[in-house]
Amino acid sequence: MKADRLLSILLLLQTRGRVPAHELAERLEVSVRTIYRDVEALSASGVPVYAERGRHGGIELLAGFRTDVTGLTADESRALFVLAAQGAHAALGLDDALGSALRKVMAALPAPHRPGAELASRRILVDASRWMAGPGPGADLEVLQDAVFADRRLRLRYRHSGTVEPRTYTVDPYGLVSKAGVWYLVADLRGGPRLFRADRVRSAALTDAPVQRRAGVELADVWAALKRQVEQRPGTIEVTARVRRSRFELFLRLNGTAITHLPEGEGEAGGGEWVTVRLAYQFVGEAKTLLPFADHVEVLSPPEVRDELAAAAAAVTAMYAGNGPVHR
Repeated sequence: MKADRLLSILLLLQTRGRVPAHELAERLEVSVRTIYRDVEALSASGVPVYAERGRHGGIELLAGFRTDVTGLTADESRALFVLAAQGAHAALGLDDALGSALRKVMAALPAPHRPGAELASRRILVDASRWMAGPGPGADLEVLQDAVFADRRLRLRYRHSGTVEPRTYTVDPYGLVSKAGVWYLVADLRGGPRLFRADRVRSAALTDAPVQRRAGVELADVWAALKRQVEQRPGTIEVTARVRRSRFELFLRLNGTAITHLPEGEGEAGGGEWVTVRLAYQFVGEAKTLLPFADHVEVLSPPEVRDELAAAAAAVTAMYAGNGPVHR
């Protein structure tokens, strides 16, 4: 553990220059006193490292010192080559750069680790895209990337879900996130965090104004907060339903985010024909997502949701029975 920590300190200093001791301690999860002892150990081994105390002090390597040691273990070497599907890199225009970078990393690896890393790249594939997602509209990420890396404000014409006409926003971008094959722009709008699907951006233009992000807030922080808002959205309508056990796994995959309660053991094989679940929806019509399961899912309560689904099913029946469309 100490050897790994010493090497981590060396590589951090080589990459970052002067780093405060408390920052190294936080990153490596040790005390500041341990960091100073590690610096002494590095110095004793011949590494030209020194520490300066004071408000603007820190730990630093002697100017011009470099090391070619990668410090990668066998597992770390394999991990570098287990990358997401190249579609993500292609969307950013980085396919060629990725291939070139991996070739350079392979050449820099210690010889004993190269066969394992090469085998990992051939035996492990991570595909972040969803099954049967369909072609969908493509996302033009070029201008969004420019704004992210240039730290400039961005003017968007953005179409919200369920609307036709786009709206115009001026936002302060933090970065881009790819989730399940969908790209999102994470940005502040009037000082508050917002999420914009890249494939709904109708046009984007950089402004001359510098980005105005909240102090000390990083992309990962904003993304975590937005993700919690989406996943923990409070439901206003509690629905109790029963699902045929033969369709339960598919039901979970398609409706898992709406489920609020599943009795322990209900989903296991060997039980009765039905599994009882509770779900939360924002409004009555949202429960129509259960209709594709036909008679494999039955809503038990509340009555207004049962009535909504019954009316929708009756409208579809009337349409296909030749009686014409039913307008509700």
